[in-house]
Amino acid sequence: MALRQTISQLGSTLIGAVSTRLELFALEAGQQKASLITILSMVFGALLFSTLAVLVFSLLLALYFWPTDYRYWALGALVVLYAGLGVGLFLAVRRRLTTGPIPFSATLSELRRDVAFIERLRDSEGDVK
Repeated sequence: MALRQTISQLGSTLIGAVSTRLELFALEAGQQKASLITILSMVFGALLFSTLAVLVFSLLLALYFWPTDYRYWALGALVVLYAGLGVGLFLAVRRRLTTGPIPFSATLSELRRDVAFIERLRDSEGDVK
């Protein structure tokens, strides 16, 4: 009877631990989703208004230099400026994605602690025998 009760308690503890880990994972997944939606919305707005500003600025500069001999130099300078900004922003996004925090780090940390705890239990059982 004691063995049956011990196995039942072990099963219930295991189910409780798995349930807790799944709840933590679900919570972190919800936070990641909300963060991603916010960032994507902000990026879309930034791209829209930046594109409009660049377009109007380019037209203004082209119209300003059009009657002069420097119109092609002005347009060439705009191309170089926009290309430099684009490459710089691309590199900044790439760096942010590669050095950002690991998603679900709390869940992974808890699972590592669980594995370490189970290994300690197994080692202590081996010492008893």
